[in-house]
Amino acid sequence: MDKRPTPIVIGIAGGTGSGKTTVANVILDRVGAGNIAFLAHDAYYKDLSDLPRAQRDVINFDHPDSLETTLLVDHLKGLTQWQVVDIPIYDFTIHTRTQQTQRIDPKPVILVEGILVFAESPLRELFDVKIFVDTPADIRFIRRLQRDIHERGRTVESVIQQYETTVRPMHLEFVEPSKRYADVIIPEGGFNTVAMDMVVARIEELLSRR
Repeated sequence: MDKRPTPIVIGIAGGTGSGKTTVANVILDRVGAGNIAFLAHDAYYKDLSDLPRAQRDVINFDHPDSLETTLLVDHLKGLTQWQVVDIPIYDFTIHTRTQQTQRIDPKPVILVEGILVFAESPLRELFDVKIFVDTPADIRFIRRLQRDIHERGRTVESVIQQYETTVRPMHLEFVEPSKRYADVIIPEGGFNTVAMDMVVARIEELLSRR
């Protein structure tokens, strides 16, 4: 049995385009990337390769059922026991998992980021620290529009349609209510230096105790 202290598990939630990745990057930079294993919930989207492309394009990717959260839970439990895990790599342009995986080594801190990480109780219960990034809807939409066009090969029309039909309704149904589970709510995300100072100090305190 591994005698090392159990790693600290941190969850970062918030709406699409809220700045979760920026918060994660600040933590990685200030706590030290060598101390942190980073996992994105987005990597665990279910493989849709058995569906025709037209059907894949209309899947509700903002509903918890679109993600294989049970696999993420298993991986987190493995990492907290100092086991290596291989996480999926998802291709967002065609909505399927690739044949490759990414090896994640266990670290003293495990950082998990995603819009729905507080919406699922089996996942939520694994977090020692829960951070919610709170950003106005208009800013989040603009960021998502830019990301999906430049990184995921989407058209403006398709992004707007998806936002109206699934992204916004699912945010109101699942993401926004999950804010009540947060230990810390950060307006403006990683650009809120006072909040980030407090978060980093808390992580360092937990590390020193262990």
